[in-house]
Amino acid sequence: MDGTVFDREVAVEQAHLDQVYLRLGEKLAEAEFILDDANRKFMAGTPGALAERDAQAYQAGRHLQRLTNEFEDFLFGRIDLQQPDRPEEDGFPSQAPLDPADPDIAETLHIGRLGVLDAEYGPLVIDWRAPAAAPFYRATPRQPGRVLRRRVIRSRGRKVLGVEDDLLRPDLEPRLDGRPVAIVGDGALMATLGRARGHAMRDIVSSIQQEQDEVIRAQAAGATLVTGGPGTGKTAVALHRAAYLLYHDRRRYAGGILVVSPTPLLVSYTEGVLPALGEEGQVAIRAIGSLVEGEEADRYDSPEAARVKGSSRMLPLLRRAARAALDSRDTPAELRVVALGEVLRLDAETLRQLRRGILGGTTPVNLLRPRARRLLLDALWAKLQRGRAKPVDRYEREEQQRQRESFDEYVSDEDAFLDFLEAWWPSLTPRRVLATLADQRRLGGQARGAFSRQELRLLSDSWRHLDRQGRGGVSAHDVALLDELQTLLGEPYRARVREVDPMDLLTGLDEVSVYGDRQRREQEARVAAAAAERRDYAHIIVDEAQDLTPMQWRMVGRRARNATWTIVGDPAQSSWIDPAEAQAAMDETLSGKPRRRFTLTTNYRNPAEIADIASRILAQAAPGTEPPVAVRSTGVEPRFAAVAREEALGDAARAEVRRLLEEVEGTVGIVVPMERREEARGWIKGLGERAVALGSLEAKGLEYDATVVADPSGIAGESDAGLRVLYVALTRATQRLTVLSGPLDLPDAAGVPALLHG
Repeated sequence: MDGTVFDREVAVEQAHLDQVYLRLGEKLAEAEFILDDANRKFMAGTPGALAERDAQAYQAGRHLQRLTNEFEDFLFGRIDLQQPDRPEEDGFPSQAPLDPADPDIAETLHIGRLGVLDAEYGPLVIDWRAPAAAPFYRATPRQPGRVLRRRVIRSRGRKVLGVEDDLLRPDLEPRLDGRPVAIVGDGALMATLGRARGHAMRDIVSSIQQEQDEVIRAQAAGATLVTGGPGTGKTAVALHRAAYLLYHDRRRYAGGILVVSPTPLLVSYTEGVLPALGEEGQVAIRAIGSLVEGEEADRYDSPEAARVKGSSRMLPLLRRAARAALDSRDTPAELRVVALGEVLRLDAETLRQLRRGILGGTTPVNLLRPRARRLLLDALWAKLQRGRAKPVDRYEREEQQRQRESFDEYVSDEDAFLDFLEAWWPSLTPRRVLATLADQRRLGGQARGAFSRQELRLLSDSWRHLDRQGRGGVSAHDVALLDELQTLLGEPYRARVREVDPMDLLTGLDEVSVYGDRQRREQEARVAAAAAERRDYAHIIVDEAQDLTPMQWRMVGRRARNATWTIVGDPAQSSWIDPAEAQAAMDETLSGKPRRRFTLTTNYRNPAEIADIASRILAQAAPGTEPPVAVRSTGVEPRFAAVAREEALGDAARAEVRRLLEEVEGTVGIVVPMERREEARGWIKGLGERAVALGSLEAKGLEYDATVVADPSGIAGESDAGLRVLYVALTRATQRLTVLSGPLDLPDAAGVPALLHG
């Protein structure tokens, strides 16, 4: 490419970017003036002025924040369009050119992260989510519509660094003002795919392709189901869809959008995408092990234990455990109180019958405590009345009623009764119930034959580190069980403590309030409680949905009672052993919602050389599954190496990571079996921040410039889904792949492990 042509085209875009930033500066000044004016309204003092001040300050502050957030690299695209045959159709720009053979550019639109209008309300920048920007993503050489040339603009801050063009009508010679236009670069998509990776996902707003754009802009109602193999951009598409939905119907999605990710690593990798797209505050990205407020998964289950914990067979076990947890070695066998000069006792059998009657329904256990208190008082009163004559007239009945009220009030305040109630019907927490299941004998009694001895031992062993209150680390599968138990238990009982105004202590007077005041305070308390733990979102995005277990689907579903859904995944990458059971759980969660399905077919991450190796494992892991088509080739074949001794694997892995760090500009990841991840971190210690070691299940959704897959047979043998997990590990690299096998992998003369021959 002639440097003069390149420099001239960069200068053209720089001039436009300078104009945009000048206008942004004017809008910033306007927003700051409005904010300052809103603050001055505080001096007016009237309720109307204060309300106007609050609304004005909120809108100005929000606009100011968006303007300042968008300054980094926000102008990224341009489309040159032919003249349409009519300006508009039903409010949308027409995509049909007046003359398909006309090479003249009639309209140029710049695409960015935020729409910007000039002083005359002409578009300087079109928001990427607006309908007018759709041709930037939808146009292809086969169906160019009005687009003659598409350009991606690379910039840093206020400086344009370069441009890459796609000529969508190569049969024409597009002209602008009568002169042929220049075509710069080798293509925007290829330039984007070749860039080095860091430890955070970049948005793909400048390189969204047609099939991806169709998902992003799909109708929101019901459930949108997206499948696609590795490298097809499922995660990025899901995040861009969240930004698109907020742009088009912000009021509807004011309830918030929840993005559910499989691992904390993927949350960290993706959490910067939405702020870069101008959306903060209304989208929560949570790992599946962090979905319950106050819980953070910090342990991993063995594949065998995970299989049991994730199964829907856990549901009846948890239901019984929630009720059985009331019985412990601290449960008192007798209630003894003194009332009206008599000693009253309830023996163990009476208490057992009372509890059985109280627990007869499905009401959450903690919510039954008031009923337990009332029935205990009834039983004590019946003891007191035994042998006494029944009242025969109205006067005697009224007198007995007064005695009963006095009796209840007296006994309810007795320490003996209160201590008994606390021990006999304690406030249960999900962790406390889970801890009771560490007792294998107790667990077996509640399982009632639904689990094998080995499964019961796996469960009890996994919870043995918890103390009696349930304190200790939990896994992502445990978090789903804790959420289920929270539903079965209800909120723990808490005695209501009246907040005393210090003035009451001085005057002895209570505040006089009307019914409306009390209702308002109760409503504020409910809103505060909901804010502390939001459990109902307007839209749910499930990333890597193929890995959710039936119990995890139930947990996610509780946060989506009235939500619409976007669910992305790939069955061929599933680490869950029983996909059919998980599918049934997903179907139950979606509750008959209308569904629309999309399939992403193009692999933008892996070069063809790496994709070919991965496809050999895919043929074994998911026979009959078509891999996505890789769109590029680097000419660099994956490297295979083997060690003769197991203890030499670490040294070989370290040497390989060091070599790859010299060959690529970005990140290098080493993927090992889950049980070896700490060992692998030791292998790369001191090699710098660009190198990272992770277990096979932690690699889901991540990508690196180069990847070392160490001990592939160990990964494949971790579980019945091990081949699918290995397929994931082999598809993380964007440029280089090394497979480092141990002595048990039986490599051939070329060093290729046997399981990769396909």
